[in-house]
Amino acid sequence: MAPATGGGERAPLLPGGGNSARAGSRYGSAFSVRPEQLTEMLDPKDPEKLQQLGGAEQICKMLQVDPTVGLRQREQIGASEEHQPFQARRAVFGRNTLPETEAVTFWQLLMAAYNDRTLIMLTIAAAVSLAVGIYDDTLGSHKDDDVKVGWVEGAAIFLAVLVVCFTNAINDYQKEKQFQKLNAKKEDRTVKVRRDGTEVEIGVQEINVGDILLIEPGDIIPVDGVFLDGHNMTCDESSATGESDAIKKGSVEDRRDPFILSGAKVLEGVGSMVVVAVGPRSFYGKIMMAMRQGEGAVTPLQRKLDILAEQIAKYGMSAAILLLITLTVKYLVNCALAPEFPPASIMFSQFVSIVIEAITVVVVAVPEGLPMAVTISLAYATTKMLRDGNLVRQLAACETMGGATVVCTDKTGTLTQNRMTVVRGIVAGRELLSRAEARAFFETLPRETRCLLLEGIAVNSTAFEGPDEQGKIDFIGSKSECALLGFGKTCGLDYRCERADHKPARVYPFSSEKKTMTTIIPISGQEGRYRVHAKGASEIVLRACTRMVGSDGTSQELDDKTRAEMQQHISSFANRALRTFALAYKEIGADELAACSDDDAPLDNLVWIGVMGIQDPLRPGVRQAVDDCHRAGVIVRMITGDNIETARAIARDAGILTKGGQALTGPQWRKMTPEQQHAVLPRLQVMARSSPLDKQIMVERLQERGEVVGMTGDGTNDSPALKLADVGFSMGIAGTEVAKEASDIILMDDNFTSIVKALRWGRAVNDSVRKFLQFQLTVNIAAVLLTFASAVFSSDGQSALTAVQLLFLNLIMDSLAALGLATEGPTDALLARPPLQRNSALITFEMWRMIIGQAAFQLGINLLLLNHGLEIFHLPDTPHGTAVLRTMVFNAFIFLQVFNQINCRRIQPNEFNVFANIHRDTGFLLVQLFIVVAQWLIVTYGGVAFSTVPLTGVQWAGTVFIGLLSLPVGLFIRMLPDLSACFGLESANSAAQQHRPEVSTARMRMEASVKDVQYAVRFFSAIRNSQLAKQHPGNGGDSRNFLGDVPSYIGRASTMPSSDATAVPTTNVSASSSWTRVKRAYDKSNGNGGSSL
Repeated sequence: MAPATGGGERAPLLPGGGNSARAGSRYGSAFSVRPEQLTEMLDPKDPEKLQQLGGAEQICKMLQVDPTVGLRQREQIGASEEHQPFQARRAVFGRNTLPETEAVTFWQLLMAAYNDRTLIMLTIAAAVSLAVGIYDDTLGSHKDDDVKVGWVEGAAIFLAVLVVCFTNAINDYQKEKQFQKLNAKKEDRTVKVRRDGTEVEIGVQEINVGDILLIEPGDIIPVDGVFLDGHNMTCDESSATGESDAIKKGSVEDRRDPFILSGAKVLEGVGSMVVVAVGPRSFYGKIMMAMRQGEGAVTPLQRKLDILAEQIAKYGMSAAILLLITLTVKYLVNCALAPEFPPASIMFSQFVSIVIEAITVVVVAVPEGLPMAVTISLAYATTKMLRDGNLVRQLAACETMGGATVVCTDKTGTLTQNRMTVVRGIVAGRELLSRAEARAFFETLPRETRCLLLEGIAVNSTAFEGPDEQGKIDFIGSKSECALLGFGKTCGLDYRCERADHKPARVYPFSSEKKTMTTIIPISGQEGRYRVHAKGASEIVLRACTRMVGSDGTSQELDDKTRAEMQQHISSFANRALRTFALAYKEIGADELAACSDDDAPLDNLVWIGVMGIQDPLRPGVRQAVDDCHRAGVIVRMITGDNIETARAIARDAGILTKGGQALTGPQWRKMTPEQQHAVLPRLQVMARSSPLDKQIMVERLQERGEVVGMTGDGTNDSPALKLADVGFSMGIAGTEVAKEASDIILMDDNFTSIVKALRWGRAVNDSVRKFLQFQLTVNIAAVLLTFASAVFSSDGQSALTAVQLLFLNLIMDSLAALGLATEGPTDALLARPPLQRNSALITFEMWRMIIGQAAFQLGINLLLLNHGLEIFHLPDTPHGTAVLRTMVFNAFIFLQVFNQINCRRIQPNEFNVFANIHRDTGFLLVQLFIVVAQWLIVTYGGVAFSTVPLTGVQWAGTVFIGLLSLPVGLFIRMLPDLSACFGLESANSAAQQHRPEVSTARMRMEASVKDVQYAVRFFSAIRNSQLAKQHPGNGGDSRNFLGDVPSYIGRASTMPSSDATAVPTTNVSASSSWTRVKRAYDKSNGNGGSSL
């Protein structure tokens, strides 16, 4: 294409947007419009500036693009052809990417990990200890010692704090990297553009200023542009402008809004626009640059754990304060009773040691690893889920899916393969019996019928042919339309020629509510005459037909007998699990075209062309996935737009429709009262001919019954149901951008089996956190009690575990245990139990029983060792023998945690094999290996810092054996009877065996009556408090006079229009209640708009 020139003098290119001066000087004169001129007319929208630039067509000339061809891949800008595609455009106007946010550095994460009051207090105490130790070694009582060790404890605490901070920072750094990859994946999507005269799909980052962007319902516009052409295009720009009303798009000449802003959602219509701003210059880009995405929201499980951690921290702080007071008083009493009062330096050193001991107890008691366990588990799970075909957009969805009780799924593409082909059909009395006979079947049709059939398939479609993800040329778009175009291609159709010859006068895109698509085109050779082509749900199109194409190709009357035969054929196809599409047409004049509504297609008095049966077989593994859901206590319901016979057939094949199950159509469902809907829900397994509103009502009714609902959707109008559901699943392949934006998880492969994988991972996350919680609380209780008891009751005031040893223990129970226990993958056993209740306790009775039992055992065995260890292990009662005993106590306590971690791998009461799948749990094994090796090094070589001495082989074996006892103790605790009811705690069994609440008529009436009484009380309370009297000055402000107005209020309520009934509680009894009418009148008078009190 030769470079086009615009009128007027070319303005010089201004630097900015990342363009270098060299690029600006080289390409500055290539375009006759500056980036700033294009963006100024958009923010705010200014049609006058658009007209000053010459309108949309002139902008295309300035940007050197032909709207009918689009950008050329090898365009020539300036003197020579570019080496890189669109190099000049990107140099001048920028790329459609935002500058990367400044990544959080490891140093920042390290400082964030250290920004903890307890660690800071411990550091200060360690600094004082270090100073006192150095003074003691150089000038104090130990200045003459050969080995100076006074500084060791302080230095060791410094090192331990550093290790804890580094470990947390490394975990956070890895988590940030994983979430950055997920965010990059979330923002990766494709759009349709016109380039080199053909429609192609490209990534949003490849869009350039000057591209001709093709728009369809459900798209989220990624760039700013100016409307070129289209039909009935309506956008929701509330996310960009805050304007809640849908905005009609069109040309300035049509007195419509010509500007299409990035972030806008296309509600209906099709069209094209020329891109004028990308990246940071676009409307959405400016907003994102001004408000970079902050930290992710805290998930529900994290909130629960944060609250629990605060409660535990209070108990730990109380224990530390009590320990500090007790040890201080004890030391002062001993000093007072001693023959000689110790020097001040020794007393100060001892007091510093007591403070360090108390602060360390706080460090151990505060379970800062709890929130981190959720983060690690979610980061691990979301990364693995991506490999399983699930892109998690909202982290909370991963947790919520673990408690899902119902999954409402689409059919097409989710349960089926979405590889649609036309295998049956009836046109003009001829029947197509197989896919292989398509060409022969077509040849038997009359010439006029063939032309009508191919014309309707070609022009009344938004699908097109282009390269797929593998580079293979295939049809792209709605799979049903692709199947019809594939049939047409087999019959010799060149859809591009048909579309070029018949430019649409009106297009009514497919709507999930109307189940049809309509295109109006001018009839060649007949001035002022137009042909209306309609296609869609067979029974809906059939109802709109009054005539049909006969066997000779002429239009004939469609009598009742023929209509019944057609309906029989449709049912026959549907019973074979075929999706049916009908095609029809009619001819209208120019006056009728002008009278056509912008919203509703002229679907009356149509001429029936025929019906096509499209096969879409079930995906492999769907039947097993549905069985897995049922085994896990999750009910699967299929909600589809297909007719009832097709839906039943597919649902039976998939195992969804079982004996005793019920199938309904959307219209039947909508006609029911809420009470009737609740009555039918337990047996309802299939809903056919459903609309997005049906999905929304279904979610509401299920949630009213206490269900946790997962919902799939792919259309723009599915977004309310996806938002309303506890977990919304959108389709990564067939889903619109609006549906993806509304969803929590994107099914990258549109496969139902991926939902089951999400269910497994959700349960795995919840189980992993509970495993870690059980382990950490056991260590918390045992370590704090052991430190307190041994310090208080020992003669020298020293605890069984030193501050440095406790810090190593804290490292094990926080960071390392979180890595080991929170990263186990899902197992088949997760689907062998029903889901937990929505508000189930974090810690079940079985968990409390294990925590208390193990903590009591660990405390008892270590106190036994402290008091009788010298006799048990035949150690001399000397300082060295005491040092060996204390080392053995420390070693035994660590190995008790090592084996208790194995014990905590299973938390369900019926799971006795704690070694199940341990060979596959690589992360857990590596953590265990690290702890054992680190403990060996500490005991063998860390004597000065950790107050340990090397142990013999027998002593090692004895302490490891003591730790091993944790396993049989755990088995014994698991076998104890369930006494949860006696303690008022929730057991795992009771949580799992939740009943599905039945909303009975009696219960609904009772609830309605309670609400009526509440409204009545509020009403008369308002009268008594003169809240209503203030609005009636004629009554003199006397509330008593207002009683006379009550009948008028009741009367006004009884005469309100029926549309207000939606504000009434959802029962028939409530709707007819006089007090409900009074309540509504009260709300109206106070300007509440009928909102609930």
